[in-house]
Amino acid sequence: MSVDQQPSAGAECMGRFAVEFTVVNNEDQVLANRGVIARDEVRRSTLQGVVDTGATRLVLPEEVADRLGFVPAGEATVRYADQRTATRRMAGEVRVRLLDREGVFTAVLEPNRTTALIGAIVLEDLDLVVDCTTQTLHPRDPHRIVSEIE
Repeated sequence: MSVDQQPSAGAECMGRFAVEFTVVNNEDQVLANRGVIARDEVRRSTLQGVVDTGATRLVLPEEVADRLGFVPAGEATVRYADQRTATRRMAGEVRVRLLDREGVFTAVLEPNRTTALIGAIVLEDLDLVVDCTTQTLHPRDPHRIVSEIE
């Protein structure tokens, strides 16, 4: 299959497996890029994240988000697999670094969670493909993000 014929990130299977990735306070990163703060002052954390093609958003442990000082981004109603719902805070300006790709996202914050959840929005935006057979994640094109437009 050629690069432009491969399925999008969530289309191959309903996968769930763990990966390591980094979250960075994007506001800090912008300040460091401008020379306002030192690069070592940028707040970041390396986390274990469960890749879940059945989930929509990025979900972070509330403790991690609070420690890194992400900006508040309102609230979301979340629905769990057992159909319970809850209201959760959201954080903005969350820079995700995963497999040499980066993007800035909002994240749902879970108070009792110890690992992150990486959903379809992150996978699609970073153009990452899930291989359920090997339980791995890889770029659709190793050189750049491919974006379909009309």
